Amino acid sequence: MQPTFVLVHSPSVGPSTWHPVAEHLATAGYRVRVPSLLHIGAGAPPFWPRIAGAVRDGLRQVPAGSPVVLVAHSNAGLFLPAIRAGLDHPVAGSVFVDAAVPARTGPTPVASAELLEFLRPMAVNGVLPRWTDWWDEADVAPMFSDPTVRRTVVEEQPTLPLSYYEQCIPVPDGWDDHPCSYLLFGPPYDDLAAEARERGWRVAHLPGAHLHQIVDPAGTARQLIGLA
Repeated sequence: MQPTFVLVHSPSVGPSTWHPVAEHLATAGYRVRVPSLLHIGAGAPPFWPRIAGAVRDGLRQVPAGSPVVLVAHSNAGLFLPAIRAGLDHPVAGSVFVDAAVPARTGPTPVASAELLEFLRPMAVNGVLPRWTDWWDEADVAPMFSDPTVRRTVVEEQPTLPLSYYEQCIPVPDGWDDHPCSYLLFGPPYDDLAAEARERGWRVAHLPGAHLHQIVDPAGTARQLIGLA
């Protein structure tokens, strides 16, 4: 049975970062789901159960015995073990796309000490600005090739609480007992691609900036099909 691609966006952005790729996969004959994580930042931590629940809810129309391929971009990679543990569907593969990877054992912090040091001065009443507002225009502009797409992505972004980045995510034993792979766009994720290779995962490289899936959705879709 052909698996359903489940494209999980980073909670720092929104599902529109995966919609162009989803269209290409659907055109190629694959079933695709793009769960929305836009409201997981409401309420108190921990936030990871809401992320796992949102993905599970997004698969309600997919028969329980039907296999899925989990595809996570960026920060969402840290949540794949928890997502998998909460699903009723067999996971045929997991693909990390320019993504953070879970710790080999034990809980995984969402943010490093260095990132938290960078973020804390930005928080106002415990809430951070939108992700693209963290960076200079010189860093943001190269990620977008189309002003309309940029507007959609930027306006969709949530303002997450600082506590989202202060949480740790459980890593169930044996979560990676299925084929895992890594699709690298570019630095600084090359070190994580090297980590994936050390774990025995397949690694592919599609050169681009961190949101390259919205710049080259056709190429990204081809890579996902190959890795899955």
